[in-house]
Amino acid sequence: MSQVAVAAPPREPAFAALRHSGFRAYFLGSVQSMMGDNIEHVITYWVLYQTFRSPVLAGFAVISHWAPHLLFSVYFGALADRYDCRRIIQVSQLLFLSVSVGWSVLFFTGRLEVWHAVVLLLVHGFAGAIWSPAGQLILHDMVGREHLQSAVRLNATGRNLGILFGPGVGGALLLLAGPALGMLLNSTMYLPLTIWLGRVPYTGHGRDGGERRRLGMGWRDARATLSAVQHNRTVVAMIALAATTSFMVGSGLQAQMPQFAHDLGTDEAGVAYSALLMANALGAVAGGVLLESLGLLRSRARTAIVLAMLWSLALAGFAVAPSYGVAIALLFLMGLFNLAFSAMGQTIVQLEAPPEIRGRVVGLFNMAQQGLRVGSGFTVGVVGGLVGIHWSLGLSALVMLLLIWRILTYLRPRRRAARLAA
Repeated sequence: MSQVAVAAPPREPAFAALRHSGFRAYFLGSVQSMMGDNIEHVITYWVLYQTFRSPVLAGFAVISHWAPHLLFSVYFGALADRYDCRRIIQVSQLLFLSVSVGWSVLFFTGRLEVWHAVVLLLVHGFAGAIWSPAGQLILHDMVGREHLQSAVRLNATGRNLGILFGPGVGGALLLLAGPALGMLLNSTMYLPLTIWLGRVPYTGHGRDGGERRRLGMGWRDARATLSAVQHNRTVVAMIALAATTSFMVGSGLQAQMPQFAHDLGTDEAGVAYSALLMANALGAVAGGVLLESLGLLRSRARTAIVLAMLWSLALAGFAVAPSYGVAIALLFLMGLFNLAFSAMGQTIVQLEAPPEIRGRVVGLFNMAQQGLRVGSGFTVGVVGGLVGIHWSLGLSALVMLLLIWRILTYLRPRRRAARLAA
């Protein structure tokens, strides 16, 4: 049997997406908006705790943040398929801005009640869910297929920059300006991206050429979208990977970090505790910069799965970390691995989705990646209340590792077929 030499694909230039002026502006506006999002969390969560001291309300704040992603991501993806993504993102930014102003008015007047908080938390959650699919589609329009991986990875890095610096800025505003004025100032964080989107040509559909389909709703459309791509094992595997990692661990670790800090001998209100909170985001930012600068890790399904398995192992290691230093190192690695495999999965789904339903497929991916984080409150939190959070996190990580291995075996028939065809 003769063998044909195949040239390796050229390595993507470092920070390739930043060569596009539109992406540079969008990146900066998104980072600022994500900082505003995290500043709001810092100020509002502190005021809610001081005012109501309600664990139930604190739990609702987490649920309200992710439940709209779970219930409506596919519908918002359908909106992104059919309408101008610039206008959809502007709507999301104006919702964020309105929520910040609403908090500010209530703080100034001293009339905050539980139902006010519930409404504002829900609107804030919907704003994030509306933004996600349209924000991904517009990246494709800005940079094209050839630089999409770079754009998705840098966009994820930008979100982590907001997570990294937002709490510090939020704490400073809380201390220096107070919660009412701090939230009013925070509302301006969403203006630059909103104004810029009114002046650029990127609709999210400029490179599609595909027919826009009618809107679908909720879970029925999610099933229809999954049926439309079920023949593509790569897309199904990436959606399954996002769902598995989100449901089994997701954001469950963050809510339990005070307990881990206590068990590691760290003062819960000190600098060492803050370092634990920041280590994961710092790892993601460092990982994004490193991978972009070296042009490493092309988007391949198998690579994404292996990185997710490494993330699982790092999580299991953190659950039994014997010292503070080891815990910090593992959190840093967790941030790096998480950014790498999640950005890779997002890129693969965008590239392989049919153009006419790309928004729906991205919405389905976002529902799996973000909405199913609601489940981590049970796998890590509720189970942790029964057996201890170290056991619950460790067991969740190991079960997740086994499920990810099953996803890897799901891809093997396609690999065998590819070898036979060659």
